[in-house]
Amino acid sequence: MAAQMEPAKPPATELEQIFREHHAMVFRAAYRVTGNSNDAEDVLQTVFLRMLKRDPAAEPVDHMASFLHRSAVNAALDLVRTRQNIRHVPLDELEPVLAEPAHRGPDRAQSSGEIREWLRGALARLNPRIAEMFMLRFFDGKDNPEIARLLKTTPGTVAVTISRTRDRLEKEFRAYLGGVA
Repeated sequence: MAAQMEPAKPPATELEQIFREHHAMVFRAAYRVTGNSNDAEDVLQTVFLRMLKRDPAAEPVDHMASFLHRSAVNAALDLVRTRQNIRHVPLDELEPVLAEPAHRGPDRAQSSGEIREWLRGALARLNPRIAEMFMLRFFDGKDNPEIARLLKTTPGTVAVTISRTRDRLEKEFRAYLGGVA
């Protein structure tokens, strides 16, 4: 007697597999830029819809995680650009606020919320590649050689770009606060 076999389940499509492996990372990257879970979900959908619509004859992606991270950051920056009136905030003041625990006083929470909103706007004004370098360094804690590897450039280029971007954002922050730029 032949054993009754269930029909084989169709293998997951390549896009489904990519989604399963990388959706959380795409969401986190988008959330860091937008600061809003609904917007991050929109970016997640946008990134994977673009993957779905991608020309099958297009060159294959070598490093899918890097490609998707960059796509998420770019899509999130586009979203922020379209939704904000951009205002102009010293980076030395931003780093401790970004790293602060959530259990701070209401006045401090309000201030840090305003700074975060300013930073989102400032990042949206940057070239997407420069914004991604900055975010990888200051939000994800990656070092310059790792950023260079992810973005296919040199650590020296990353160091110079981040330094110039930091200086620019500090000047803009002082102008935002009403100080001398």
